[in-house]
Amino acid sequence: MNPFFERDLRLSRRQFFGKAANGIGVMALGGLLATDGFGRMFQKKGGLPPLPGLPHFPPKAKRVIMLWQGGAPSQVDLFDYKPGLEKHRLEELPQSLRQGTRLSTMTATQGRYPVLPAIRPFKQYGESGMWLSEMLPFIGSIADDICLVRSMNTESVNHAPGVTYFLTGSPIPGRPSMGAWATYGLGSMTEELPSFVVMTSSDVGKTCGQLFYDYYWGSGFIPSKYQGVRFRSEGEPILYLDNPPGISHDLRRGVLNDIAELDHQRLDEYGDPEIETRITQYELAFKMQTSVPELLDISHEPSAVLEMYGPDVHRLGSYARNCLLARRLAERGVRFVQLMHAGWDQHMNLSTQLAFQCRDTDQPSAALVKDLKQRGMLDDTIVVWMGEFGRTVFVQGDVNNPSGHGRDHFGAAYSMWIAGGGFKGGTVYGETDDFCYKIVKDPVQVHDMQATILHQLGIDHQKLTYRYQGRDFRLTDVAGNVVPALFA
Repeated sequence: MNPFFERDLRLSRRQFFGKAANGIGVMALGGLLATDGFGRMFQKKGGLPPLPGLPHFPPKAKRVIMLWQGGAPSQVDLFDYKPGLEKHRLEELPQSLRQGTRLSTMTATQGRYPVLPAIRPFKQYGESGMWLSEMLPFIGSIADDICLVRSMNTESVNHAPGVTYFLTGSPIPGRPSMGAWATYGLGSMTEELPSFVVMTSSDVGKTCGQLFYDYYWGSGFIPSKYQGVRFRSEGEPILYLDNPPGISHDLRRGVLNDIAELDHQRLDEYGDPEIETRITQYELAFKMQTSVPELLDISHEPSAVLEMYGPDVHRLGSYARNCLLARRLAERGVRFVQLMHAGWDQHMNLSTQLAFQCRDTDQPSAALVKDLKQRGMLDDTIVVWMGEFGRTVFVQGDVNNPSGHGRDHFGAAYSMWIAGGGFKGGTVYGETDDFCYKIVKDPVQVHDMQATILHQLGIDHQKLTYRYQGRDFRLTDVAGNVVPALFA
C-alpha cells in the first residue's frame, strides 16, 4: 500500500479538517497573490511577498540593522552618567535599595555590595551635550544622531534567556525572532539575497565565552523561509553555495527547474508551507552564487570608507568588517541584518577588558551610522545598539585585584541606543536613581522597545500575529506599548 495513502487513512477528523483548511488557505492566498504582478514574481522568481494589508500604516523605515553586543555592556561605565557615585566609592549599597531587585545566583548571596563608580571619566559630546564615557569617542561623534535610552529593563538576568527574550519576545526558545517577524510581515526587497542575514564575531581573545544559538535568528513556528541566514566568518560564507565539480551553471539551472516542478506538484497536493520554503530557498541559493561573492568583495570600497571603519575592517570575521558588510547588505535590499558580537561579559576583568571591547566596537558602530547617513540611507534604516541587560553598580569579586573584579548581570535598569528610521537623535530618554540601580522616570520594557521598532517599520505589533496551537502569537506576546517620545 502507498505509505502516504495509508497515513491519510489514519487521519482523525480533526487532523483532516486542519490539513484541509491549511491547504485551502494556501491556495486562496496563492490565488490572491497571482492577481498582481508581485504575486506572479513570487511564484516564478522566489521573492517573499508582504502579508495582505501590510504595512499597517506608512512606515518611517524600511530595514533594521541590529548591532547586538553579547554579554551585556556596562551602562554604569559607558552610558548612565552618575558623577555623584564617586563620593560613595566602595561604600555598601543600601539594603533598602537592593530589596526586591532580582540578581543572578553569582551575587545574590554575596557578603558585601560595595559601590564602584565608572572606571573611566565621562565627557559631553555633540551639540546635544550627551554624556558618554571617554572610552566611546566615535559613538560620541554621532551623539546628535542617536537616541540614548537609559531606562531599559528586563526580567532576565542570565545571558541566553536575556538574548532570547529581546530577540523573540520570550525567554524560552521556540518563538520566531524579530527579523523573522519583520520578513514574514513585510516580505523581501531583494530577490538576490536573503531578506534576513546574520553575522557573528567575537573579541580576539575570546574572553566572553557566550555562545550564539541558532534560535536567536530562527523562525520558530512560522515557515522556515523567514529565518535568518548566517554568513560564516571563516571558510565559505555559506556552505555548498558553489556548484560541485563538473556541474555547469546551465546544468544546475536545469536541475533546479525540474526539482521546482516536482515541488510545485507536491505543494498543490499537500499545501505544506515547508515545500514552498524549499522552492524559494533553492531559487535564492542559485542567485546567491553570483550576489554573495560580489557582496563580500570590499576591494572596490573607497579608501576613505575603509579608514572610517578602522584597521580591523580588513580582518575576515571581525566586527568592523561585519559592520561594513551590513551597510552593503542594506544597500542591496536586505530587510533585517543582525550582527552579534561576543565580548562584553566583564565579571572579573572589567578594568582590563572593557576598554578592549570599546576599542573593537566603538569606531565601526559609529562608522556604520555615518556611512548610512552619507548615502542618504539613515532616514529609512533603524540601527540598534544594545545587549541583553546591563551590569551591577556594585563590585563582583575583589576590587583590589585589577584582574579579579568586575560587575554582575543586572536587568532592572540598563542602557541602549538607537539611530535613524525616524528616531529622535541627540536625545536621552529615561532616568535612573543616583545609584544607577532603579528606574525613576520613563521605564521602557523589552516588549515596549519591540513594539516601537515594529511601529517605525509600519507594523502594528498587536496585529502582526501567527496562529499556532490554537493561539494567535505575536512578537510582543501579550504586552508592549509604543514609546512615541522616542520619535523625531
